[in-house]
Amino acid sequence: MANENTVTVNRTFKSTVFIMLFEDKNNLLELYNAMTGKHYTDPELLEINTLENAIYMTMKNDVSFLIDGRLSLYEHQFTYNPNLPLRFLLYISKLYAGMTKDANLYGTKVIQIPPPEFVIFYNGEEEKPERMVLKLSDMYEIKSREAKLELEAVMLNISGDNNTGLKEACRTLKEYALYTDKIRRYAKSMSLSDAVDRAIGECITEGVLEEFLKKHKAEAKEMSIFEYDQEKHMKQEREAAWEDGHAAGVEEGRTAGIQEGIEKGRAAGIEDGRTAGIEEGRAAEAKETAKRLSAMGMMGMTTEKIAKAVKASVEEVQEWLASTPDENQL
Repeated sequence: MANENTVTVNRTFKSTVFIMLFEDKNNLLELYNAMTGKHYTDPELLEINTLENAIYMTMKNDVSFLIDGRLSLYEHQFTYNPNLPLRFLLYISKLYAGMTKDANLYGTKVIQIPPPEFVIFYNGEEEKPERMVLKLSDMYEIKSREAKLELEAVMLNISGDNNTGLKEACRTLKEYALYTDKIRRYAKSMSLSDAVDRAIGECITEGVLEEFLKKHKAEAKEMSIFEYDQEKHMKQEREAAWEDGHAAGVEEGRTAGIQEGIEKGRAAGIEDGRTAGIEEGRAAEAKETAKRLSAMGMMGMTTEKIAKAVKASVEEVQEWLASTPDENQL
């Protein structure tokens, strides 16, 4: 007989251990109390509103529920996803649409809707702060001082020693984090299947998620392998994308560098040519001046005096004059 506090769902999407755990109203109420500091004891206060069967797998959020007049949406992630504010917007739109399907949205009476809160439980290997806020406005192509449509989601890091206070207040969340940490640690030295088997066996022995893992051992193993395979695949895709981007950047930089080198080389060549031209012009002028002064030899213009006058060496002047035809031979 099914637990009356467990919500039966149509599993047309790939479920996760996190979803299975917190579809149980007792576990979900424990998590809500830990998040808010409340002390509710009746799990029937919860009204589960998780999207059951969406067209797209990505339109299936982890857990959404109503309590205390608020609509809470909880999402679990093994990989950091900056697009979650937009996904939450799609989730909440569907939930509000379902809640108001019989309401007169064109009337003059205000339709009351519960205020939402969006929480992401991050449990990945990538280093992230204990708490960070993701905003829909951060995704806008055009930034403005005041976003006309905003949605804020709080991301809480539950991996390792992060948010120990929250995990101490919610035993189920703490034990879930211990379970996933074991799998990730053992998967580094053995096959994923063996790592999951070892993590499940140890957790049952240590009383971590003991009842849940005993009851759902096969399903938990299958889902855990799928989740970590998916995490590995996404990590590989990011690494491949980085490599492709890096290679493209190197080629683009090489092309730009060649062009820049050509332009700088051309500019330097022009400057060198200009300098050389000036020097050649000065030398030609000095040579002509030296020849004119030599023709005035009767005025005492010796080779040394001519060299000093044209700012050249005696050897250069002698070479210039030696190439000058003797007028008596013409």
